[in-house]
Amino acid sequence: MEFKDYYEIMGVARDATQDEIKRAYRKLARKYHPDVSKEADAEAKFKAVGEAYEVLKDPEKRAAYDQLGSQWQAGQDFRPPPDWDAGFEFSGGGFTGADAENFSDFFESLFGGAQGGHYRSRRRHTQMRGEDKHAKILIDLEDAIEGSTRQVTLRIPEVTADGHVTTRERTLNVRIPKGIRPGQHIRLAGQGGQGMGGGPAGDLFLEVEFRPHRWYRVEGADLYLDLPVTPWEAALGATVKVPTPKGPVDLKIPAGSSSGKKLRLKGRGLPGKSPGDLYVVLEVALPPADTEDAKRLYKEMQEKMSFNPRAHLGV
Repeated sequence: MEFKDYYEIMGVARDATQDEIKRAYRKLARKYHPDVSKEADAEAKFKAVGEAYEVLKDPEKRAAYDQLGSQWQAGQDFRPPPDWDAGFEFSGGGFTGADAENFSDFFESLFGGAQGGHYRSRRRHTQMRGEDKHAKILIDLEDAIEGSTRQVTLRIPEVTADGHVTTRERTLNVRIPKGIRPGQHIRLAGQGGQGMGGGPAGDLFLEVEFRPHRWYRVEGADLYLDLPVTPWEAALGATVKVPTPKGPVDLKIPAGSSSGKKLRLKGRGLPGKSPGDLYVVLEVALPPADTEDAKRLYKEMQEKMSFNPRAHLGV
């Protein structure tokens, strides 16, 4: 059985619009009509054009045919692939330019026989669920801390009824669940691709990303905060105020701390069944030597303190 390239028969591109297909059919039907054409093979061409139009004029038949892909060539030996999905029920407006028995074995292998003036697949499934769609959404850390509803505008790729791939803007109200993490998904049921044959729409999955925060870094459910401390706070120990997503708290800095030391505030990260933690990373900040008094104090430290920060390097 030979594969039939219906687009080639109609002389149109695979992304042709329905109007372009209709115009091509009218032109070819006039050209090859047996009552008009004097070409020897006019009747065969007229039937081929009618069969091609029967498929391409119907968005459901066309979508099913397009599932075969563009790798098949006209005249190539064809058998329906094992994963060919004939799970459509086609109930268009009858036949075009020919009786059912005049359509080819190729058509029969894809769409089955005629019943009651309509073509139906051999399998009696009537619906196909729409395709799931995926996009990304940027949220603020505060959205995940408290939960919120945000209005977002997305550019969603879609396949139109006439076979074109296009994008359109969709504005949706999205509920941000409290405690959601970066990389997790928000599922919007029924907001994906349209179903076929009356089937349900697919879902839209939004992958969550966080906007950079002025203070915190997010790693999973945990938050990290770089906290500047003075040399005397680090050396002698102190209790200082630390910002957290729920408000400032007191943090005790152990004596003898140095830059890079991490202090954990348990449960102060992203909320959830297992809430994350807030890690405070100390950064010892040196006061500037921008006055005479400041320079004098640094010189006294130099003279009175025996301190070599490079001793561990052997120098």
